[in-house]
Amino acid sequence: QVQLVESGGGLVQPGGSLRLSCAGAGFMFSNYAMSWYRQAPGKERELVAVITSTGGSTNYADSVKGRFTISRDNAKKMVYLQMNSLKPEDTAVYYCNAKRVWVGYEYDYWGQGTQVTVSS
Repeated sequence: QVQLVESGGGLVQPGGSLRLSCAGAGFMFSNYAMSWYRQAPGKERELVAVITSTGGSTNYADSVKGRFTISRDNAKKMVYLQMNSLKPEDTAVYYCNAKRVWVGYEYDYWGQGTQVTVSS
């Protein structure tokens, strides 16, 4: 059974930091690109950061560049999102995503999300 379980969300003051974690199970974690998405109330889900299967390449939304860092540990089947200098507009539910395209088929898995609230 495929599982992605996020943790680490919570309430933080503007300028603070949080580290989100996502644990994968039930699939070949090291073969998948991993991403963090977020969805704020009344807005569409947006891509925040992505890391390739080997961890050799990352990409970020312009709104988080220089503040957020995505990383992974394939041995532990974990992906992380270090969030620094948090702003109120970072408030959202953050979702972990695993994706792989293989033999013309897209494998796409989602976690249940973790709430991040940035407020004083």
